[in-house]
Amino acid sequence: MAKPNSIAAASVGELIKAVLGGAYTLDPTELFATGAMWIAQSTKFPGTTQLYRNYYLLLRSGSAFGACCVERDDLPALVAEDLAGASLASLLADPRLPVRIAALDAYFGSVEPHRDAARATPWQLPLGTPHDRALARDRAIVSLLKIEPGQQVALIGVVNPLVQAIREQRGVCLPCDFNLRQTQWGDPVSNTMEPALDAADVVIATGMTLSNGSFDHILERVRARSVPLVVYAQTGSSIVPQFLDHGVTAVSAEPFPFSQFSAEPSVLYRYQ
Repeated sequence: MAKPNSIAAASVGELIKAVLGGAYTLDPTELFATGAMWIAQSTKFPGTTQLYRNYYLLLRSGSAFGACCVERDDLPALVAEDLAGASLASLLADPRLPVRIAALDAYFGSVEPHRDAARATPWQLPLGTPHDRALARDRAIVSLLKIEPGQQVALIGVVNPLVQAIREQRGVCLPCDFNLRQTQWGDPVSNTMEPALDAADVVIATGMTLSNGSFDHILERVRARSVPLVVYAQTGSSIVPQFLDHGVTAVSAEPFPFSQFSAEPSVLYRYQ
């Protein structure tokens, strides 16, 4: 019997265990990280005060990239020098969570690339400035849900264009972020997500919740409350779709190379 391309996993740990146990179509011992990269990147839009700092671990396996955005001190910048040539199976057993996430993303990018996924719809981002492209990306995310006027939207991982896009649908944004203290408009940003998860009618979260270990808790809370969850994923763009119908309602998946690294038209994939 052919192995499935998806199973019902309750957590990221269960998903990794299933991959290592041979539950999927490809053997992770036969897939290798032929390239590894560490990227430090910052963004500041003209006329704003917010400086975004991003740090990425990227693994290439065949035609797929696995991506994990991390906090500045989560991994040393030289980490990528040690990973090239390793099997994805060995990297999925690495004690460092970001390495496991990048390897799992590369694995599912090989099992079912976005371009071949039955539930994925391509969405083209336009030629333009970083702000133009970020705003188009964030509107694509919000369009995955019908936000009713007055609904409370927990935003876990804050980017200002996404706050703006929620407001345009007349939702009430409940912003949460470890690194930001206020939005571009002066709204306070909470450094804990629990009150927002308790109050929200809708939850929107970044894929970086995979790399900081909070994704499983968010899944547990939205399942318990039957609340829709949309994930916008650069980190783990191929991982999050594995949880569709098992806590995740929709995904805006943006594989590497990300929109901020080019002005040219590019494609993200929306899953519903």
